[in-house]
Amino acid sequence: MFCWLSRLYGGLSRPTRRTTQLIWGSFSRSLVLSSQRRIPELSSFVARTNTCGELRPSHLGQEVTLCGWIQYRRQNIFLVLRDFHGLVQVIIPQDESAASVKKILCEAPMESVVQVSGTVISRPPGQENPKMPTGEIEIKVKTAKLLNSCKKLPFEIKDFVKKTEALRLRYRYLDLRGVQMQYNLRLRSQMVMKMREYLCNLHGFVDIETPTLFKRTPGGAKEFVVPSREPGKFYSLPQSPQQFKQLLMIGGLDRYFQVARCYRDEGSRPDRQPEFTQIVDISDMFRNTEVGFLQDVLSKPQGTIKAICIPEGEKYLKRKDIESIRKFAADHFNQEVLPIFLKTNNWNSPVAKFIMEEQGLGLIRLLETQEEDVVLLTAGEHKKACSLLGKLRLECADLLEARGVVLRDPALFSFLWVVDFPLFFPKEENPKELETAHHPFTAPHPSDIHLLYTEPQKVRSQHYDLVLNGSEIGGGSIRIHDAELQHYILATVLKEDVKLLSHLLQALDYGAPPHGGIAIGLDRLVCLVTGAPSIRDVIAFPKSFQGHDLMSNAPDSIPPEELKPYHIQVSWPTDSETEKSSLNHPCHPES
Repeated sequence: MFCWLSRLYGGLSRPTRRTTQLIWGSFSRSLVLSSQRRIPELSSFVARTNTCGELRPSHLGQEVTLCGWIQYRRQNIFLVLRDFHGLVQVIIPQDESAASVKKILCEAPMESVVQVSGTVISRPPGQENPKMPTGEIEIKVKTAKLLNSCKKLPFEIKDFVKKTEALRLRYRYLDLRGVQMQYNLRLRSQMVMKMREYLCNLHGFVDIETPTLFKRTPGGAKEFVVPSREPGKFYSLPQSPQQFKQLLMIGGLDRYFQVARCYRDEGSRPDRQPEFTQIVDISDMFRNTEVGFLQDVLSKPQGTIKAICIPEGEKYLKRKDIESIRKFAADHFNQEVLPIFLKTNNWNSPVAKFIMEEQGLGLIRLLETQEEDVVLLTAGEHKKACSLLGKLRLECADLLEARGVVLRDPALFSFLWVVDFPLFFPKEENPKELETAHHPFTAPHPSDIHLLYTEPQKVRSQHYDLVLNGSEIGGGSIRIHDAELQHYILATVLKEDVKLLSHLLQALDYGAPPHGGIAIGLDRLVCLVTGAPSIRDVIAFPKSFQGHDLMSNAPDSIPPEELKPYHIQVSWPTDSETEKSSLNHPCHPES
């Protein structure tokens, strides 16, 4: 350790010779003192010689001490011990002289923690287990200690045992013992380490932590607030360290990164958006259609008709699947979806008689359909139609894969950059007003700056997204570095209170260089790499879909007397509201 610290120290620049000598001298003395301290006997259990997964024939004859969980026991003769490095088979002694050892190992419940000492021996010929890395050896036990007995578990610690997500989250500390969670979290750790090595060692980036307590700022996702002891004043947990990025770059730390916590007051989601097949605009084919509602849609400014093709959909999708798809569209998007089944130029659908032969042939050509394909057609406002078909595309992919169709290769990584986003969107609640498409600090495209003052809704942004296998894993932008332009966008276009961002506007006035950045969604990236169905499977202690910690029951209430220092009074819900809330709780039997 001392040599490693010496090398690290030697590689750092030295501000002043005297200062560093004092620091290094005191650090050296503390290392010498700590090395002379005697390890207390209380920590004698750390005296294991090996891990359960590392023993091989090269260790034959060695005396070893192992600690681990009891994985399973067979006929009170064999016991498999597990730690986070693997499994090893232990022979339970059967002779009278080792009765106390046998009693410990035979009576300890599964998942109890034990320490065993013994000799590494070869397994008898024909009893080797090629599926276990330690399958050629076993441990002939001499002594054993029960370090901690295990009570009856709420579920078995085995990956093949099906468990509800609510149960897994409630007993997360047990779920973490499973092989899959161990793999996911250890791979995540290795990925983060590789990122740090790549950025710091190869490209001169600086790893800097930014504050968790900040202030409320406009734009972006909803923020959590934290009360302070000053009446009526609150901190906010930053939903993104966006402003700190800019301030650090203004401060001359042009290559900076951090593995940041982002806090957003919104429900979680599985975040699985793999690629399947594309959405196609077919509006032009139906300009002269006789179908009334299609004519109606196309007469509106943002009206469009779009379709997706499901390869071999007729072969794999059942009637109930089509009904479920149409119900989903009606319930969640208030839109109609028209399924079209292809059978050698015969159109079998509710709108078949209205589709002219010319339109049918055009659709076949444009969508490149085959005989057993199914086409899903919808019409409506552009954004809503695209969102609906995007969701249905993924739903259909899941349905087909559940029936054995191989659509997505988990070992193939396909990256894609998405650019030329609009800078602003009309607000849903008031389309005459604008909101930022990314965040209010995104720079407009240089060619479109003149449109800011006349037609801001047509301005493109310098925003970019990184997509992996159809799922967005990162996003960023070139930032506004001109204080006057930033003030105009905040105050005039977005009608935000600029006083909330006075610190940033002031910083931009003090020689801010052009700058940009990107944020990679680490949870989502690890999720894709491991093939996990949800980002909750790559986070040690995640929240539920509703944002609850089912293990500790957070968020929880605080007694009124503890709220007094924060000058807060709670408006408690009525009995009927409380009952309604409990019915919606993820652990409620009816939810």
